[in-house]
Amino acid sequence: MKLTKAALLCVTILIPLPLFAQEPIRDPLLRWMNQIAQRQLEERQRAIDKIHTVAEAERRKQKVREALLELLGGLPDYNGPLNPTITGQIQDDGYTIEKVLFQSLPNFYVTGNLYRPNQPGRYPAILFQSGHTQEGKPEPQRAAANLALKGFVVLATDPIGQGEREQSYDPQLSGPLGGWSVPEHIQAGAQSILIGESAARFFIWDAKRSIDYLVSRNDVNPTRLGAAGCSGGGALTTFIGALDPRLKAVVPACYPNSYHLLFAGPDPDTEMSLPQFLARGLDVADYVELAAPTPWLIQATEDDYFTPAGARLVYEEARRWYGIYGAEDKLAFFVGPGPHGTPLVSREAVYQWMIRWLKDGQGDFHEQPVHLHTNFELLATPTGRVEDIPGSRRLYQLILDDFHAKKRQGTIPELEAELRRLEIPSDGSSPEMQVLDESNTPEFQRQHIRFESEPEVEIEGRLYIPSSPSGQKPAVLLVADNGPYFQAPSTDSLAKRMAKKGRVVLTLEPRDSPGEDSHAPFVGNWITNSRANQIGLNLPAMRAHDILRGVDLLSARSDVEPASIHCGARGVKGVWLLLAAAVDPRIGKVWLDRSPYSLRAALENTLNMDLFDAVIPGFALHWDLEDLTKAMGTRPVMWTDPANWMNRIVSLRGPYQYRYILGDTTDLADAQDDAYIDEFLK
Repeated sequence: MKLTKAALLCVTILIPLPLFAQEPIRDPLLRWMNQIAQRQLEERQRAIDKIHTVAEAERRKQKVREALLELLGGLPDYNGPLNPTITGQIQDDGYTIEKVLFQSLPNFYVTGNLYRPNQPGRYPAILFQSGHTQEGKPEPQRAAANLALKGFVVLATDPIGQGEREQSYDPQLSGPLGGWSVPEHIQAGAQSILIGESAARFFIWDAKRSIDYLVSRNDVNPTRLGAAGCSGGGALTTFIGALDPRLKAVVPACYPNSYHLLFAGPDPDTEMSLPQFLARGLDVADYVELAAPTPWLIQATEDDYFTPAGARLVYEEARRWYGIYGAEDKLAFFVGPGPHGTPLVSREAVYQWMIRWLKDGQGDFHEQPVHLHTNFELLATPTGRVEDIPGSRRLYQLILDDFHAKKRQGTIPELEAELRRLEIPSDGSSPEMQVLDESNTPEFQRQHIRFESEPEVEIEGRLYIPSSPSGQKPAVLLVADNGPYFQAPSTDSLAKRMAKKGRVVLTLEPRDSPGEDSHAPFVGNWITNSRANQIGLNLPAMRAHDILRGVDLLSARSDVEPASIHCGARGVKGVWLLLAAAVDPRIGKVWLDRSPYSLRAALENTLNMDLFDAVIPGFALHWDLEDLTKAMGTRPVMWTDPANWMNRIVSLRGPYQYRYILGDTTDLADAQDDAYIDEFLK
C-alpha cells in the first residue's frame, strides 16, 4: 500500500463521524462523575467555539500552557550537564546502535539506544518513546532501525519504571516488586499528587533532556527534530510535542482521545493524565492545538481501546484550529488495522510523515527488513539496572526532595478551612432512608439501608438496632471493611457485638466503584480516585462527607443520643474518618485500627499500599494525620496497631495500643477485642 498525503487524507474521510452515545454506564459513581466531566467538557467546547483568529488562538495557547505547567507542578529547574556516555555499540547493515547513558537530573539516569546512519553527516533526529512494555527501549527498534536507514538519528529510551529503570527491582524476584511498569507509575503518581505535582513532570523532563542530548550531537541537525511513540509513548509524545517548540514533526499513536469518550472508558494511567485536567477546562486536543501549526499526524488503530472515535474528536477539533493558522495540510489522521499498537501501515505512515516534514519529502517510506536484537543485547548498563550505578537515585527520592523544598507547615485554622474547601462538612439535614431488607434476632434488628449522601449519589449501610427497652441510646458508626487482617474481626462482627451492648450501630459503605479495581499489586482502586481528581473533586474527601451523612442519619433517629456518637475505621479508611472527625464535633470519639500513621511517611519508599485512597492534592505539603487529630481538640482517638503504607504494624512512640499475638487461640483474641470495644464505647 503506497501512503501519500492524499492517502492519509482519504483514511480520514472514510472514518464515520463518531457518536457521543456510549454504552450505558452501570456503575452509579462513575456515571455521576462522568456527568460532571461531560459538563466541564461542554463548557470548554463553548470557549473553543468562540476562537476564530490567530490572536485569539495565541491567547488561549498561553493560558493552556500556563495551566498545564501548573498542573504538572512545574518542570524541574535544572540546567546542569547531561554527562552522556556511550557504553557500547552494535554494528548493523547501514546503521549503528549506540548504547547511551545520561543524567536528566543529577544521578537520575536515563538509558537509551541511539540509531544512526553509518555514513557521516548531520541528520534529522527523532525521539521515539516506548509504550508500556516492561522492556522499554527495544519496543520501537524496528521503526527506529528503519528510520536510521532512511537518514534519521533516532533515540529510544527507557521510561521510568521500565527497562533498565525499574524502581522496585527485587533480586529474589529478578523483577520489580510493583509487578510491572504501570503499577510503579501509579505509585509515583499518588506520591506526586500528595505534594501537589504530577508524576508526568519527570517523564516530560526526561523527554526534554533526551532532545537536549540529541541536539548536542555533531551528527544531528538541531533544526529538524521530531517525536513519535505509541500508547504510553504516544502520551509522552503528545506532551513533549505540545511543550517543546524545537519539535518540527510529531506522531502520537494509540493515545490521543477526547475525554468525551475517554473519561468513562480506558482512562489512562497516572503519568498519562493530570489532576484537575478537566476541571481547568482542558481536553487532549489542547495539546495538539498548543503546538499549532507544527505538523502532527494523529494515529489510531481500528480495534484499540483508545478508540478511533475518540481520536477523531481530537483531530476534528484540532483541524479547525489549524485552519485558523492556514495550516490544514500540517495535520493528518491515520487509522491502521488491528488492536492497540503500530502495524506495518502505521509505521510506514510515520516514516512518510517524518520524511515529508524533516527531509523535504526526499526518501522512500517503505519499511525494510532489519535485524531485531534481544533486550539483553541492547542494555546500556552492565547489570541491566541503573540502580547498580553508585549514587543512582530513584524517582521517589526526587519527589521527596520536592516535598522538602516546598513544605510549609500549615496551621489548624488553615486546615479547617481546607476541609471546608473540600466540602467535607454536611449540612446536618437528615437523609431520607430506604430499607432494602431486614432481619431480626432476639438481641437486635438488622436493616440493610440506602440513602443519598448528595444528589444522585447513593450509599448503603447496615443498621443494627438493639432490642433493649425504648429510649435514646449511644450510637456507633463503623466504616465497613472486611479486609484480610489477621486476627481482626469484620465490621459486621464488631457491629453485632456492639449492638448486644446496647448501641445503635451503622456500618457504612462510602461511595466507590469496586468494578474499576484493576487488582494490580498494591495500588488498589486508583482509577476512581484519579478520575475524581481530574474533575476537581477528591474521593477521600467525598468519602469523609459520606461518613458525616451517616452521622446525620444517626443524629436524626429518635432512639439515638445525638451527643454520644462514636466512629471507627480500619486501614486506609481511617484517613477518611479522621478527615470527617476533624471538621465535625458530633463525632465524640474515634477508633482507628491498623491505619497508616502518617501521610508523609508514604513519600519515603518506592511502594505503598492503597495510597491513592488517601491522597488529597498538595495536602502533605502543609499537614499530616497528626494535624487532623489536633483539630479534634480534646475528643479522644483510640489508635490500635498503627501501620505503615505496606499494611505492616509498626512500633511507634505515642498514644498507640498494640494487640498481643495469640495465634489460633480464638477465645483469647475475642477477649482482647472485647476489651478494646469496651474502651471505645466508654
